[in-house]
Amino acid sequence: MIEIDARKLECPKPVLLVKEEADKGTEAIRACVDNEVAAGNVTRFFESRGYEASREDRAEGIYITGKKSGGPAAVLKSEPRTAILFTSDKIGAPSDGLGEVLMKAYLGTLSKSATPPSVIALMNEGVKMGLPEASTFDTLRELETMGTKILICGTCTKHFGITEAITIGTISNMFEISEAVFGTDKPIVLG
Repeated sequence: MIEIDARKLECPKPVLLVKEEADKGTEAIRACVDNEVAAGNVTRFFESRGYEASREDRAEGIYITGKKSGGPAAVLKSEPRTAILFTSDKIGAPSDGLGEVLMKAYLGTLSKSATPPSVIALMNEGVKMGLPEASTFDTLRELETMGTKILICGTCTKHFGITEAITIGTISNMFEISEAVFGTDKPIVLG
């Protein structure tokens, strides 16, 4: 089994170190991380690559072990999948409130669409839309219940000091966000 010490590393470095070993075909990998966000990121990576993931909490860190199993679940592809990466909590840059109104209207329109996006990723100022007090929060929650995967940049939430306040989606990392957004048929970036 390969052991990886990924404590004190910034996102997405723990996932990238695990990916490097997985890409070599390593059957069993154990990564030690020092925070819940990194533990979640590594666990989701293992599962997405066909590893069975287990967790052990110790005084010195959180150990996530991945052992190669069958493979990730097959994805049925019936309609083109769309992903939207938001790098702002507004559309445009006006300071008079118009940008927030436009964003709320845009997300509201998406929630009424026959084919909502498969992924919405929030990065930079966009992570603020994941706060319960944001005007867009209820619409994002509605999209999530409709099956849209909401990924929120953990480095960004940490920067703004809001990680604990986020109650929607998944606190994620740059690697997972990039894979999810650019792995769809129609990636869109708004910011």
